[in-house]
This record gives sequence, C-alpha cells and structure tokens, in this order.
Amino acid sequence: MNSEHEHAYASGGEPGVGERLRKARVAAGLSVDDVAAKLKMPHRVVEAMEAEDWKRLGAPVYVRGQLRSYSRLLGLVTSTTLAASGIAPIEPTPIVARSYTPRMTRWFEQGKRRLVYIILTAALVVPAWLATKPHIMGRTDPATVQSLDAPATGSPQVGAISEPAPVANEPTVVASMTPNLSPRPAAKSTLVLRLTGDSWVQVQAPDGRTIEKGLMSAGTTRSYAAGEVGRVTLGNASAVVVQQGDRPQDLTPYQRANVARFTVSSDGSLAPVGD
Repeated sequence: MNSEHEHAYASGGEPGVGERLRKARVAAGLSVDDVAAKLKMPHRVVEAMEAEDWKRLGAPVYVRGQLRSYSRLLGLVTSTTLAASGIAPIEPTPIVARSYTPRMTRWFEQGKRRLVYIILTAALVVPAWLATKPHIMGRTDPATVQSLDAPATGSPQVGAISEPAPVANEPTVVASMTPNLSPRPAAKSTLVLRLTGDSWVQVQAPDGRTIEKGLMSAGTTRSYAAGEVGRVTLGNASAVVVQQGDRPQDLTPYQRANVARFTVSSDGSLAPVGD
C-alpha cells in the first residue's frame, strides 16, 4: 500500500519528503510515538524528519541514515526518499596521484647536480694545490745531502738496549653497579579511536580547529597525542571503541540516539558536552 502512495507522489504534484513520511505513517496506522519506539530514536527526531528540519538532526550522514530507517519501516523506497530530501551523500576525498617524472628527466637532473658538485669541488681544490706546489717542489730534504762520514745525531748505538718510554698514569675508571633511580616523568596517555563499523567522526582541537571530519570505514584506527584533542563527535557510536592509552572508555554517559559527544581535558579525562 505504501508503494502505491509513493508512486502517486512521484507521478505529479509530489509533496516534500516530510509530507510523504507523515502520510505513509498515517496510512500505516502508526503514531509518532509508535515510530519512535520501533526505530529506537527520540520523539523529536521523528517530528524533525516529517518537518524536514534537517538542522536539528545533525550532520548529513545522520539525516540520511535516519531517513533510510524511517523509509524501510513504512515500506517506502529508500532511494526515492533520499533523493527527494535533497541531501547528497558524503563523497570520500579523492586520491590525487603524484606527478610522474620520466626516467630520463630524473637521470638528467641527477647528473646536473653531480656536475655542479664536481665543478665547485675543483674550484676549491685546484687553487689550493697550485698555491702549495712551488713549496713542495723547492723543498730539500736534509737527509739526502748529509755526509756519509758524519755520525747520525740521536741515532742509537749498535747493540744498545733502549729503555721503554715511561707510560703516563691513566686515571682509573670504576664502573658503578648502582642503578639510576631518578624518577622519570610519566608519559601522558594518547586517545585512540578504533572503528568496528562505518561511522561519521569529527575531532576538534582545544582551540576549536578541526583536526579530522568525515565518514570513516570499519577497521580504521586513529591515535591522537595527549592535549591534541579538545572535542570529539561520533556517529554510530556503538561501532567505535574509544581508548585512553590502553584503557577502553565507556561512552554511555556521552551518548544520545547512538551519537556520542564528549570533550577531552588536558589530563586525558572525558566529559560530556553541554547543550
């Protein structure tokens, strides 16, 4: 029956998506409270969808998920409902390939850099060698002109036993077996997010700057240093495991309609976000 209603809306003079949902709900004999109980969502969320007040529902990914659940409950085609809502799906960030450099160009650049290095080295070494060449060529070694009859000064007598040169006293090094017991400052634990299912994640710094925002897939893990995060919003919070260091955190105090919002203090503790 609901499919016939939806076909009639698409044929001409179609109402808004909120009016479609309301009429389909009334035709199914359901009240707003019945829908809220079946979908396990607040009463105000159902009213916001029928009023097309998307701002009350949060991010587009939440709105599309809630509209999809409502459409399935009423037997409507979810793709038609989502298209009528005008809320576009979140597209993943495109991956831009790095520019390709031909191999010959890379070889040419490397050869050019090496040639410049050789020229600079030659410019420094050659003048220094030319400056010292006359002194090297004009120096006479006294050992080559010494008379063969002259006794060698300072040469040891044949058969003489030379005494070993005294060895300078070296300081004795004593190894200490006492361990260094000076206390080390304890490292602050990091904030870790582990996704077991797809979830929309927004992470903000203490100054309000957005660190990360978008839809993350299952199996994703994110780590943030202590003091780096000031506020976190998690859609589909039941599919996200939050750890402070190696300790899992309970998100129940910060969760409403499967959306968790909490702040992170400088010491790593979590606190709910005030409305």
